[in-house]
Amino acid sequence: MTPDAAAPLSLAERSAEFERMQRALDWLGAHWRARPTLDEAAAAVGLSGPHFQRVFTRWAGVSPKTFLQTLAHAQARASLAQGATVLDAAFDAGLSGPSRLHDLFIAQEGATPGQARRRGEGMILRYGIAPSPFGRALLAVAPKGLCGLGFVDGEDEATALADLRRRWPAADWVRDEALAAAMAEQIFALGPRREPVGLVLMGPPFHVQVWKALLRIAPGQTASYGQVAAWAGNPIAHRATGQAIGANPISYLIPCHRAIAADGRLTGYHWGLGRKVAMLGEEALAYQDMRLGAG
Repeated sequence: MTPDAAAPLSLAERSAEFERMQRALDWLGAHWRARPTLDEAAAAVGLSGPHFQRVFTRWAGVSPKTFLQTLAHAQARASLAQGATVLDAAFDAGLSGPSRLHDLFIAQEGATPGQARRRGEGMILRYGIAPSPFGRALLAVAPKGLCGLGFVDGEDEATALADLRRRWPAADWVRDEALAAAMAEQIFALGPRREPVGLVLMGPPFHVQVWKALLRIAPGQTASYGQVAAWAGNPIAHRATGQAIGANPISYLIPCHRAIAADGRLTGYHWGLGRKVAMLGEEALAYQDMRLGAG
């Protein structure tokens, strides 16, 4: 029997795993500045390096190394928000200098530390409105990819645009309807014609982790807020996870519509519950057609 085909864990084993991973999170939270190795972190909870890597990644949704990077990013972002220089923020995050901090921010949110501190100052964001299967879509594109996707209700373009612009108030916003139309065609294409869309996730570190966790929910599937919180590395942060899901700047592609209550209820959606139902319905039909085609 291969490891992937192993029998499911018992309740006792799952309970022990939870307690061990909670200890691992606490230990990493206390020692992340020292950049512990995989073996050091594993030893702290009584596991071998490879076993710890597998269990932690399955449980938290990210590798131990990625989790450490997330902690460093969170500290650096907090320092920048408090007015620290890029150099000081790098040292606060336990990094050797600004170049390492630059690489960390680009990897985590697609923006430089300076841009994050200045809330988009120096960035050019191109935006426009285009048709979509869920009404008119408002799209915002940064130099490295899509950074915003919302929807316009009725003729209220100003409200939808204000909702996106408040995230990067200091950026230069340039209207580009042609780019928005081309991006919408790429995003909402059906079946195998859809091409990957580069995403730029700019926001508080835990929000970014939640948005990345949402990407784990496959089309045609749903997950509870508790599951998303665990994948984001903090299984007890249900309220903070809900806030991060509600703040998702790239709807549809970051599928916050697939997050539901633990009892199966379709809870609120920033762009309207009707859109959430429509998105889930479209994906359920596509998933059903795919299964019928495979059969």
